[in-house]
Amino acid sequence: MKQQIARFSPHQNGKVFAILMTVGAVVFMVPFMLLAMATAPADNRPPVLFFLAMPILYLVMGYVSVAIGCAIYNALFKHIGGIEFEARGVDA
Repeated sequence: MKQQIARFSPHQNGKVFAILMTVGAVVFMVPFMLLAMATAPADNRPPVLFFLAMPILYLVMGYVSVAIGCAIYNALFKHIGGIEFEARGVDA
């Protein structure tokens, strides 16, 4: 049976995506920061504040972009329809 998603919760989806983006940023930023600190000359090392700010920036921008995207989807749903998917029950 085909079904359509009628509404996405902007706040909830924004929270989930923001946390996923932050975790992903930390996973990549920590090794990158350590590598950059170890290989850069002492007088030309990248600022640590940059590496600490990136996960926070990912958190904020991830939340805002997904919340706006969900709000736009919700506004356009009544005019263009929603995302369709087909669901089937699984036999035990």
